[in-house]
Amino acid sequence: MKTTRPGVLILSHCGFSFLEDLKQELHRRQLRCFVLSSLPLPEHVPARLEQIQAWADKLYVGDAHELQMEDVNTALRNLREAGEQITCCISVWEGYRHLMAAANASLGTYDIGPQQALALRNKLDVRNQLAQAGLSHVQAHALSASVLQALQAEGKPYFIKPIHGIASYAAFPMRADTSWTALEALREASVQDTVYASAFNDGLQFMAEDYIPGKEFSFETLLVDGQVHVVGIHEKYEVTETAETVLEDSCTTPPVSLNQAQIAAGLEWLGQVLDCLGLKWGCYHVEARFTGEHWDLIEINPRVGGSLISHSVEAVTGGQGMLSLWLDLLFASQDDATARAALSQRLVRLGWRADGTTAQTTATFFRVYFATPGTLSSVTLTELPLAPVVTHILLKAGDVIPAHAREVFLGQLLWTFDRASQPTELKRLARISATALDIQYQIESF
Repeated sequence: MKTTRPGVLILSHCGFSFLEDLKQELHRRQLRCFVLSSLPLPEHVPARLEQIQAWADKLYVGDAHELQMEDVNTALRNLREAGEQITCCISVWEGYRHLMAAANASLGTYDIGPQQALALRNKLDVRNQLAQAGLSHVQAHALSASVLQALQAEGKPYFIKPIHGIASYAAFPMRADTSWTALEALREASVQDTVYASAFNDGLQFMAEDYIPGKEFSFETLLVDGQVHVVGIHEKYEVTETAETVLEDSCTTPPVSLNQAQIAAGLEWLGQVLDCLGLKWGCYHVEARFTGEHWDLIEINPRVGGSLISHSVEAVTGGQGMLSLWLDLLFASQDDATARAALSQRLVRLGWRADGTTAQTTATFFRVYFATPGTLSSVTLTELPLAPVVTHILLKAGDVIPAHAREVFLGQLLWTFDRASQPTELKRLARISATALDIQYQIESF
């Protein structure tokens, strides 16, 4: 029987990838939820699939921990045969961005192309393309044992990261004692990392690039018919660089370390970067550093930012999160020019202006809590003088955290406050948030 309500196909990685957030957005729009998930990890079967089944209008599950184009095509065919109307496809899992793009192409929904999505994920090519255009001051090199040795002999600061990576997996400053053997060990370990393996494009390959000094920021960006709209600028307030990764401990918006002219310069540079890469449409989380003299790219992600980025944007725009805006963009791609212009006008009102100003009057601060290897015995939120407005506790007592070369998210908290009080509130929140989650581990007996 043909249904009257259209729906959206969500591509989920191992049963997660912001599924509940997307469900909420679709239900608010009275749209049906179709979920295609890769096979969850053994510890989440069958419980996670039963949870999704309870609310999804249709659930399809792949045979492997990583979705392939064949899985997407099969799901689309099954939905059509069931009489379902599919408006568009969305996925916040970066490793599936090209699958989302291909699905949208087959649905007639305007999006970036699959090859464009894949090209953006090649950090080596993107870096060198921008350097050639004069938009990056950084040189990048594909790493081999001999190249690593030659770069170490130069004595210059370099940063090592995967050519195709995700989050901050195996990304760290190069040291004098960084060995090719250690990089090979990381590569071999990545093959066993079921959750992240799909993001490495057939195996971890490393690159090294000149280390970019300065504070790090992210531009939460929507492109509509070539017009750049930045609806949030986050400053990575606290960052920890470890031997094998970089942990982004806390973020705030608006940025506190930049003046109006520096923000304006960042927005102009961002527009040039997107134009250089031939991007006219889509949702992007662009990470960059400001050296004090110029802006330079860390990476460009063709999706919403992770952690509480979407919730933070929702707080400063008065109810428009990045997931919501991305869906609006996908729906607008099927509308007439008038509707697309109306979306552009709304984004102009919500976001940052070319002169480095914004009408936003709310500020946010959020902290991410990472787990260390071991078995959790308890995770509790302590009583605080200013309560968080968003509380996500992602792990529970009894969960076992393995040793990985990546961050393992334990929880995240977000606070909002008046922008005028940001300098003083930040100092207070940085202090009290550090111990806001009481995390206890079991004492291992040998």
